[in-house]
Amino acid sequence: MRGRLSVIAVLMLGYGAAFLPALLPQEDSTRLNVLVVVTDDQSWDSIPRSVPVMPFLQKRVLDPADHWVVFSNGFVNTPLCCPARTTMLTGGYAHHTGVEDNADGRLLDESATLAAWLDGAGYHTGLVGKYLNLYPFGRGPYVPEGWDRWWGRVQGGPETLYRGFTLVEQGEPVTYSRTAADYSTDVFATKALEFLDDAPSDEPFFLWFAPTAPHPPVVPAARHAGRYADLVVPTPPSLGETDVSDKPAWVRDLLAFDAEDLAEVRDERRVSFEALLGVDEAMRGIIEELRAIGELDETVIVYVSDNGFSFGEHRWIKKTCPYEECIRVPFLLRLPDVEHRIEPAMVSVVDLAPTIAELVGVTPDVTFDGVSLVPLLREDSHEGRTGEVFAEWVGDDRIPAWWELRRSAWTYIELATGERELYDMRRDPYQLVNLAADPTQSGRIAAMSAALAAYRDA
Repeated sequence: MRGRLSVIAVLMLGYGAAFLPALLPQEDSTRLNVLVVVTDDQSWDSIPRSVPVMPFLQKRVLDPADHWVVFSNGFVNTPLCCPARTTMLTGGYAHHTGVEDNADGRLLDESATLAAWLDGAGYHTGLVGKYLNLYPFGRGPYVPEGWDRWWGRVQGGPETLYRGFTLVEQGEPVTYSRTAADYSTDVFATKALEFLDDAPSDEPFFLWFAPTAPHPPVVPAARHAGRYADLVVPTPPSLGETDVSDKPAWVRDLLAFDAEDLAEVRDERRVSFEALLGVDEAMRGIIEELRAIGELDETVIVYVSDNGFSFGEHRWIKKTCPYEECIRVPFLLRLPDVEHRIEPAMVSVVDLAPTIAELVGVTPDVTFDGVSLVPLLREDSHEGRTGEVFAEWVGDDRIPAWWELRRSAWTYIELATGERELYDMRRDPYQLVNLAADPTQSGRIAAMSAALAAYRDA
């Protein structure tokens, strides 16, 4: 026992300027450990699930005797790896951080991240796995500011996601083999345990654990390949959506699905679940290590993905879309002094920085775009919460720029093309019927458009 409350926050934080020494916690304040676990392209429906595909973690998060809060309405604010991870590290929307797509990681102010703030507050910090896309940005094998221990994955081709990858280990590049023994999720898990074993007992720690699974092209660990070959996967009515006449032009331009396409995307989903088995085993190892060193009962764990993934819904495969499959993610948090519950409040990854900052007693000199979840977690208070989520995408050659306001009952989207979408999420959860042209909804559209403009112009 380290004589202090520990917090493992499996996610991302803070937006703003450098941490001010005057804001360091007082000597007698509670110190929290922070563990952030971020998966890559994990679909929101993978956990919890009626038939578990991550059996260890799902059993833990649904155990009434444990202290997990399952956020059933968890979202990202930009459904793409690099912008989403930056939002987690900074607490800022993409249009504020300047990191709006996967080529922008070099623009991050690395003196204004959760790692820099916590390192300045006396935390022992470490990252294992994926940092930001295109790292090390042509700067050589460097360690970003704020990280005491560093095992950051170098950007490589898709063939290096699971094998044959290179890690920058304390400033030195180390390349791993393509053998089963060097499967990336397993290597990262070993490094995470090394960090926990070596962490100074007289300092709180912050660990960011970021496996690349289940990012496509998916390669499960050899021991898990084929495990879910016979698993029945969802077939929602949006899968290969037949009538897209009310959708924007970019969706109407997508090819219709045939039976072979439908079978292929179902198989891809099954394989993504198989890759999550390696993550599940990594979580078991980390949690058991925390228990062994006497920290689990004093630890908060948060688990999230950098974006969701569309497996053919609305004829789209990948992310960056404004639909549920892309913006919605698993969002799990363990805090020892709260009771287990399923929490329906609307939350997003921009809320992580203010949440962790409040939990650890650090106050960076920044204005967060998100809102701390601590009152909601500890007091079931919705004070300061808007009941909505803002999301955005800068656009590319496939999907034009869009801005979205997601509320519990309605989703409203504006595209740079001038097109609009409105969905009644209670009657139409699969977003099949676009009501933007319905004259009876003109008042709602005007109100939601004004609210959306306020986020864009802030």
